[in-house]
Amino acid sequence: MTLFPEHPQRRGLVDEIHARPYLLLRAPARLSHLAVLTGEGRQAAERAHLAQLCQAFNVAPPPADAALFSARLGTLLFRWEQHTEFSTYTFAADGAFDQPFKEPPAMRLPADWVRAIPGETISAVHIAIEPASTPDRAVEKTAALFDNNTVIGSAVHDGQARVWTDARVHADGYGRFLVKDLGLNQRQLGRLAQRLVEINAYYLLAMLAYPLARAALPKIVTLEQELSESVRMLSEISGLGDENALLKRLSTLAAETEAVAATTNYRFSAARAYFALVCQRFEDLRGTRLEWMQPLNEFLLRRLAPAMETCNNVHARQESLSVRIARASDLLRTRVDVAHEAQNRDLLRSMNRRAKTQLRLQQTVEGLSVAAISYYLVGLVAYAAKAAHGVGVKVDPDLAAGLAIPVVLALVWFAVRRLRRAVVGRAGEDDA
Repeated sequence: MTLFPEHPQRRGLVDEIHARPYLLLRAPARLSHLAVLTGEGRQAAERAHLAQLCQAFNVAPPPADAALFSARLGTLLFRWEQHTEFSTYTFAADGAFDQPFKEPPAMRLPADWVRAIPGETISAVHIAIEPASTPDRAVEKTAALFDNNTVIGSAVHDGQARVWTDARVHADGYGRFLVKDLGLNQRQLGRLAQRLVEINAYYLLAMLAYPLARAALPKIVTLEQELSESVRMLSEISGLGDENALLKRLSTLAAETEAVAATTNYRFSAARAYFALVCQRFEDLRGTRLEWMQPLNEFLLRRLAPAMETCNNVHARQESLSVRIARASDLLRTRVDVAHEAQNRDLLRSMNRRAKTQLRLQQTVEGLSVAAISYYLVGLVAYAAKAAHGVGVKVDPDLAAGLAIPVVLALVWFAVRRLRRAVVGRAGEDDA
């Protein structure tokens, strides 16, 4: 028990630092290493395949949730690691050898099992580690171990080891590294072997983005040209129909750009991470030049760095294209909005004119209404005066009608005005 409050993830994070220890190696030794792209959804198939190998050598299989597994398979030391998008298989064997790359550790495995490994192999190398007592070879004899290909090499770990390779795939499908141990301990030699296989795997994983970049570049060039043409048309079009058509075209360009980005962004991001790891592993090797040979880092980075620059350039052009399309779309939408506002302004002006016309008509109708109502009311007064005169009241009907005209007109006009004010006030309350 601890004497202080502890973060629930502390122990797991500490254990993660020690989760992938290096192999302990001592010269002479040989290794066969495979890096296999597995993607997602193959974890169960991988563990089932590992269980078959363990069964063949009477070894307990790995747990169902294991990401690292080590075991002794007869004379082989086996190590399996699961990474984000790939898994690695390492087979190491101790003991002296005459030919560094003849009968490597992978030859001791069931051939059917190797062929059935789930996934696609991206890196496969043999590493032969010779002790310091091995006599030095001439350049020609070293090249003969690599099928007379051009050999590159470096002194690493401050001159305590030497490494040679030809960076090629040989007839058995594997690459080759020859290491001469000049004073490394078991852990240092294990770290050296681990860095070599990681450099070989990581630079190939980084290079996976290069074909995608080359394939995407013509499409991006076409989209850039179409965008330039659309921007040029932006200053020439007239009419809402043309603007809507251009907006649809820009939307199509944006969709096509996003489709290209969807197929490349993950790979470009992974390539940058793998390239950084390759550079870091070369720094960890602390390599120096061997006489008459091109160093490892100079050979690989001279070819890898331009490929990564191409990927970065394509990625930057994708991002720039997306921003430019968005900017052009905003400009066009602004123009359409201004056109809509102008149409709304004209519509409001037309409605204002109509309202004024209706007001004049309404005033005219009100005058006619006052006259008509007054006419009928004065008629009623005349009829009432005649009736009164008929029953003996001394009233002149014509005089009574004439005197009633101004009074009736005033009363009717006042009533119509009051009624209109009441209606207008009620409409204003409803609008509020």
